[in-house]
Amino acid sequence: MTDRLRTLVISPNWIGDAVMAEPLLQLLRRQQPQRAIDVLAPAWVAPVWRAMACVDTVIEAPFRHGALQLAERWAFAKQLRARGYADAYVLPNTLKFALIPWLAGIPQRVGYRGEMRYGLLNVMHHNDKKAPRAMVAFYAALAGTPSAAYTPVSDLPKPALHVTAAQISAVERENGLREDAPLIIFAPGSEFGSAKRWPTGHFAALAALIQRTQPQAQIVLLGSPKDRVVCEEIVVSAPTVMNLAGVTSLSQAIALIAKAAAVVSNDSGLLHIASALNRPLVAIYGPTDPDHAPPFSDVAASISLHLACAPCRQRECPLGHHDCMQKISPEMIWQPLSPLF
Repeated sequence: MTDRLRTLVISPNWIGDAVMAEPLLQLLRRQQPQRAIDVLAPAWVAPVWRAMACVDTVIEAPFRHGALQLAERWAFAKQLRARGYADAYVLPNTLKFALIPWLAGIPQRVGYRGEMRYGLLNVMHHNDKKAPRAMVAFYAALAGTPSAAYTPVSDLPKPALHVTAAQISAVERENGLREDAPLIIFAPGSEFGSAKRWPTGHFAALAALIQRTQPQAQIVLLGSPKDRVVCEEIVVSAPTVMNLAGVTSLSQAIALIAKAAAVVSNDSGLLHIASALNRPLVAIYGPTDPDHAPPFSDVAASISLHLACAPCRQRECPLGHHDCMQKISPEMIWQPLSPLF
């Protein structure tokens, strides 16, 4: 008998976290291959889920960020009830997202303990903060029972995104890029804060190193509108670099990354998109732990100085020197990058 029930996954609010949750969907698909998986996601994260093969339908959440909006959630839950969900996986740790599947009457509601969620979730997982797991393993664990043994990341599926050749060609034409020239993507921004940003002068110096040996290469800066100013600082010192931060939509940025010969990125959502597209990647870590959210590309290098003060996980350097990023020289990035051409 065909399983006509569906699974609902409630997305995290961060792009990188959404990408790292994709292996959970692969595991759920293995367990229930006939069951459609829908994802409820904020509009700014939805394009990532649309690039995942396991997702049937992406439903954009109509709620304002941070607001409870109880009446709106009740009305929305009534709409979800009609879709026939057997289970829901609540990836954010907040009360307001756990309310939705409970109000919708979804029988099995899975997630981590989080804030005041007893009763709202009926399959409760627990996260040991003294022994933190890598993010892929953290989300993937929800596919099993709360008492299941820890599965190492090496035994889990890798995050995977998919882009068509037509999507890539369209975004290249729209932005005046040459299809026959190598495309190098820089992702200099970070939503988390300035501490995770490699200095703009270092990015400009790296662009000069690339163009000295590969003058035909197209170097493109990608990011959100918030990253536009940071990227403009790079262009001032490297005027041949193209700044598309805030110009492309997230779906267009995903398509461009899918074509990249190489990507250089801070620890950001675009890093994890490049990883899930299996692009050659150099990932730069300063105040964060490269083992917590590593790249999974077949060809990838994680660069970190492993200073005594790191990982501090702060938005701004609490010591004021930002050595964890300042002291990663352009030559240190060029060394693993240069063999990719």
